[in-house]
Amino acid sequence: MALYKNYSKNEKGKQYFRNGSIMLLLVILVLATLFPIYYMIMSSFGAPVESGAASYSLIMKKPTIASYQFFFEYSKYSFRWIFNSFVVAGAVTASNVIFATAAGYAFSKLRFPGNKVLFSVLLVSMMIPYQVTQVPLYILIVNVLKMDNSYSALIAPGLVSAYNVFLAKQFIGSLPTEIIEASKIEGCSQFKLLTKIIMPLSKTVMAVMAINTFMNNWNTFFWPFLVTKTEQMQTIQVGLKNFSFANTTYFSPMMAGATISALPMFILFFALQKYFLEGVTVGAVKG
Repeated sequence: MALYKNYSKNEKGKQYFRNGSIMLLLVILVLATLFPIYYMIMSSFGAPVESGAASYSLIMKKPTIASYQFFFEYSKYSFRWIFNSFVVAGAVTASNVIFATAAGYAFSKLRFPGNKVLFSVLLVSMMIPYQVTQVPLYILIVNVLKMDNSYSALIAPGLVSAYNVFLAKQFIGSLPTEIIEASKIEGCSQFKLLTKIIMPLSKTVMAVMAINTFMNNWNTFFWPFLVTKTEQMQTIQVGLKNFSFANTTYFSPMMAGATISALPMFILFFALQKYFLEGVTVGAVKG
C-alpha cells in the first residue's frame, strides 16, 4: 500500500512537471508572438524624429500622439491610402466569398463534363509560387490592358483565389445532398438554391474566407507597389514606404501608420473569431 502511494505521488509529480513545462513553453510562445505588436504600438507614441535620433526602449517614457499627427500631416494622401486599402481589400474579399462559394458548390454538388479535370488544374495552380506569376500578370495588366495606376489593376488579379475555391468545395461537399435534392423537387432554381440554402449553410467557411482574404489583401505590398505610379493610388502598406528615405527613416511615424493599418485586422478578427475558430477545422472531421 505504501509503495502504491509513493508511486501515485511520483506520477502526480511528473504530471505537474509536464503540465508546468507545457504552460511555460506556451507563455514564452505567446510573449514572442505579442512582442512585435507591443513594440509597434509603443513605438508609435514616440516623438516624430529621424531613426538615428529616436529613443529605442521597451518602456514608454514620454508618450505623445505627435507621430500620429505627423503621419496624417506628412502627406495629403494619408487618408486616401487608407481609403484605397479598404476599397481594394473589400472588393476582393466580397468577390472571393461570392465566386469561390459558387465555384465550390459547382465542383462539389454539380456533375458536368470536365469537373474532375478542371478541379485538378485548380489544385495544380495552387502549387505555383506567387512570385512566378507576377511578371506575366504585370505584362497583362500594364502593357496589354493598360490598367496600371487604377483600382482595376489592384482588384482584378485577386477577384477569386484557387485556395478559397478549394476551401469552399471541401466544406460544401460535406453538406447533405438530400437537402439539395429536396429543394430541386420543390422547384428551386440553381441560383435560388445557392443563395437561399448553400450560402446560409456555408457561413462558417465564408467567414474564414473573408478573414483570410481581407487580411492578405490589406497587408499586401508587392503588387500595389508594382502597378501604382502616384501617391494618390497607393494603399496604406505602400504609402508607409514614403517615410523611409535613402539617408534616414521616420521610425515612430512609420510605426504609427503600421498601427493604424493593423486596426482593421484586429477588429475583423475579433468580430468573426467565432466563425474563424469553427472554420479552421473544415475538412478535419468527416461524417
